[in-house]
Amino acid sequence: MAERALPIDESRDFKPIRIALLTVSDTRTADNDTSGDILAERIEAAGHILADRHIVPDDLDIILAQFHLWIDDLGIDCVISTGGTGLTGRDTTPEAIERVQDKAIPGFGELFRMLSYEKIGTSTVQSRACACVARGTYLFALPGSNGAVKDGWDGILESQLDSRHRPCNFVELMPRLSE
Repeated sequence: MAERALPIDESRDFKPIRIALLTVSDTRTADNDTSGDILAERIEAAGHILADRHIVPDDLDIILAQFHLWIDDLGIDCVISTGGTGLTGRDTTPEAIERVQDKAIPGFGELFRMLSYEKIGTSTVQSRACACVARGTYLFALPGSNGAVKDGWDGILESQLDSRHRPCNFVELMPRLSE
């Protein structure tokens, strides 16, 4: 699949948003959270604010508690998680998303799997990448591999979280998410 140039309208102002980053893993630590590091680097390189960052175990109640804290924090516009989106018994990030969501964003997971298919073929069916809006906050759940977070950020989130992206983007909808 050919790379597409981002349709950025330079006549519009860039609006940085405040993004919280959650790594869901039983094994990752601050020293080896390479997927989280990749996302943090890309978030800041794009001009956004890394408002908070945590690593939590694959535990539904702990993931839910962290999501609720950030959803209720007026200093957080968006949450991006990495990990816990697979099929094993402890992979519960999508279930946490389902429990907090007001509106699902099904196109996010669909597009993620389409982009992923170009790189890993049918193995992408094992991904449960998903997204939602919860009480006016965006939540995006990506798989935990380095390749997956690159695909999710580079192929979707970088442009959709840029207020200059045309014809539309997630940022321009933020003032109306809680209507």
